[in-house]
Amino acid sequence: MSLTDDDALAALPANFVDTLGELSTNEELVDWINTSLAPGTDDLGAMDRLVARLVASLDVASEDTSLQLEHLIDDISRSASRLHYDLHFMRDGALSLQSSLNDLTLRANKSSAPETDQALDKLHTLDITKRNMEAARAVLREAESWSTLESEVASLLSEHAYDRAAEKLAEAHRSMAVFANTPEFEGRRTLMVSLQNQLEAALSSALIGAITQQDAAQCQAYYAIFERIQRDAEFRTYYYGARRAGLVAVWTDAHLADTGESTPIQTTSTPAIPFSAFLTTFFSSFLSTLNAERTSVSAIFPDPQSTLSTFITSTLSALQPSFAQRLNSLNSNLGPMALPEIIASFKATETFAVAADKVLERTLQSSAFSPSQDGDLPSQMTDRERKLHRRRSSRMSVSRRMSLSGGTGFNLRPGVLAGSGLEWDTELFEPFLEVQAEYGALETRFLLALLAAEPAPQDVDHARALRERTGVALSLAEESLGRMLALTHGYGAHRLLGALDEFLASFVSSSQRTFSSSTIPTPGQAFGGAPADMDYSLEDWAHIQARLHLLDALRNTLERLASFEGRFRAVLQQIAAQLKSADGGLPYVPSTTRGALVLLAQSELNSLELQTLLQDAGTEEQSRPGSQELLRRRSSTGTPTVDKPLLESTRGAVAAYTGATQQALQDAMLAPLRTHLASYASLPVWSSTPVERPGRNAAPVPTFSLSPSESMQAVAEGLLGLPRLFEVYADDGSLAFSLHTLPHVDEALLASFEDAPPPEAAAHPAHHRRQSVALARPSISGVGMLTTAPVLSAEAIESVWLSALGRTLLSQLTSTILPRIRTLTPSGAAQLASDLGYLSTIVGALNAESEDLVQWRECVGLSDEEGRKLVREGGMGEGREVLGNVARMRGWATSQY
Repeated sequence: MSLTDDDALAALPANFVDTLGELSTNEELVDWINTSLAPGTDDLGAMDRLVARLVASLDVASEDTSLQLEHLIDDISRSASRLHYDLHFMRDGALSLQSSLNDLTLRANKSSAPETDQALDKLHTLDITKRNMEAARAVLREAESWSTLESEVASLLSEHAYDRAAEKLAEAHRSMAVFANTPEFEGRRTLMVSLQNQLEAALSSALIGAITQQDAAQCQAYYAIFERIQRDAEFRTYYYGARRAGLVAVWTDAHLADTGESTPIQTTSTPAIPFSAFLTTFFSSFLSTLNAERTSVSAIFPDPQSTLSTFITSTLSALQPSFAQRLNSLNSNLGPMALPEIIASFKATETFAVAADKVLERTLQSSAFSPSQDGDLPSQMTDRERKLHRRRSSRMSVSRRMSLSGGTGFNLRPGVLAGSGLEWDTELFEPFLEVQAEYGALETRFLLALLAAEPAPQDVDHARALRERTGVALSLAEESLGRMLALTHGYGAHRLLGALDEFLASFVSSSQRTFSSSTIPTPGQAFGGAPADMDYSLEDWAHIQARLHLLDALRNTLERLASFEGRFRAVLQQIAAQLKSADGGLPYVPSTTRGALVLLAQSELNSLELQTLLQDAGTEEQSRPGSQELLRRRSSTGTPTVDKPLLESTRGAVAAYTGATQQALQDAMLAPLRTHLASYASLPVWSSTPVERPGRNAAPVPTFSLSPSESMQAVAEGLLGLPRLFEVYADDGSLAFSLHTLPHVDEALLASFEDAPPPEAAAHPAHHRRQSVALARPSISGVGMLTTAPVLSAEAIESVWLSALGRTLLSQLTSTILPRIRTLTPSGAAQLASDLGYLSTIVGALNAESEDLVQWRECVGLSDEEGRKLVREGGMGEGREVLGNVARMRGWATSQY
């Protein structure tokens, strides 16, 4: 095998390159080669070629290195002579500089005489003395002015020279620091406060007049006076009180129709209006006042935006009765119907808040930007205003939104809440926190009241009524999504889910109670598709037909419920995406302000349950297969993938309703058979004794197996005729609905059909059934869940129903009818054993098995001796109850039963 160059390189030691460096220091070339190269069996020819390549490479590298060394030596040779000249030139320059510095030092020492230093010291001393004396004179003058301060201020006030009086008081206030920690401080402070009060009292009437007349120039002058005497807060109190008086009067004199308040005498002639309509009018007036005040406030106050926001909060605090009180009165007075009015009031408040925030933002812009250069900020802006300005300069306008049932829109892209950035709106929305926290209960009461107000369908069957009422209930539930978004902006999703689950479960349970107490009219003619020889009355056919229609209506109800859950889940996913992309922890909602969202985010609505619900919705969205994958699954299983149900209580109620309907349908199908079994326990054959013929030498007559009784034969014929009943309803898809809730269903039999491959459509063209969602087998808690129901053939569905019908009949027979037999003679026991054996054969053909029936057969077939022995030994295990009943009938010892 030949060795390639790459193999030869790979065969070299890992440190071969480092070993090459030792070649220059090693005197023995042969020893170095023996040390570096380990013995091997590689191809020497390849190794020779490799060595040749390495030698050539080393030669080329040696030549390159020699050439570079020659160039380097030439450069050094050329620079050496020049370097000597440069060093000599630098030495001459340094010596010249040293000589110049020495000459300069000598001349400077000769020019500074001692007389100059003394003159400078004297001037410095005189300057310090002058400044200290001026300061002392100013202090003495201020101290001297306190003796005449009261008289001077009184004189100026009498002359209405308020500005000069304010100046005097400001100067006196600045001199108060001189008297700190002296006995005179308290007296002078008391005098100062008294004089400030006198000036404020003298200006109060004129100030109120100027505020009322909206004289901005005069108000500005008065504000400057109040500011000099440290009465800025008092001036704002005067201003706010005068400007909000009209709004407070409108609030107090309101004639409301839905708050239950006593009407003021002066407003009895005006018609009462709803609270939400009044809020719209009131906030419109409030907004007009703000727009009018924007110019005045900017001219009077140095911080117009903060002043205007404080004006809003002070006005809200001055309302009597308060906003929260009227909102609570509205909730109490309207009862279940209060929710729409509360939402309308909340929307009116949000509209005002957004408009007011824009006014505040325009106020800051008009006072902050200079007309010559937009980027310049005035020097009097506070740090907070500068931060707000920088924050607004980087905002983007995002207006894409999603609308659901007329509700509040949610932006689908992340954004930043615009506005003034102040926190004035939290006080505006605080009254709504209580009703927002109770949103779930309010929504439940409102939905139940709306459904109760809907007229019930008249003169229609129960299935049609259920369809119509389901449509109404789900339509009401659909509208609640918009109300949730409008009042809680998505934070009430978990409360709404609980409210809808309670509401829809209550509706389904109420429909079931109505079904249980309703009667089905008997038709005037026979059912057209029924065989004439079947032992069913017109009433039986009517009951069967009505129950089948009701099952189909329940299937339709479940499908519509699943569709509504899908729409609810879509809303949850958008809320989850909105909160996930929120800026600063708050979603972007253009129809409200930051304060409303801050309160919601900090309220009990933003709970762990909500976060879990939204997280699950987001997870389902991410794990949902694509359209191609969904089509593939639909084609392979016949049913699309279904997400985890949201309305579990409602599904439990539907499952219970479905089971009750299936039970009623079974009772109707088994009605003729139950008629035959009604008198079965009282047949005289159970207590009869065999008649023995006299004759000692009579020949023995062989004993043959007994024939079943007439009642049992009729029951058996009815069971064998049940498949013909299913031929009548072969195309009715309602029989395939929710087989897991079918009473006495054989779960193993049903599972075997479900696990079997789906039948081909071409194989059963006459029995095609529309696939629908189904209720899974109820859990321990009884809650039905949504599942993907495999497509079953008509024969499979018929087999499951026949098995369940047989098991239902056997359950009634073994638990109700047989225990009512009072006496059982040996001949009666033989007849009963024959009947039960015959019945076992018949129900076996229907795949209906019953352990209780087997136990009854075994106990009835016992002889008296065997039975008494079992009773004494306490045998039969799980069949002890059956043995006790048979022992009672046969007259065995029953003390322990």
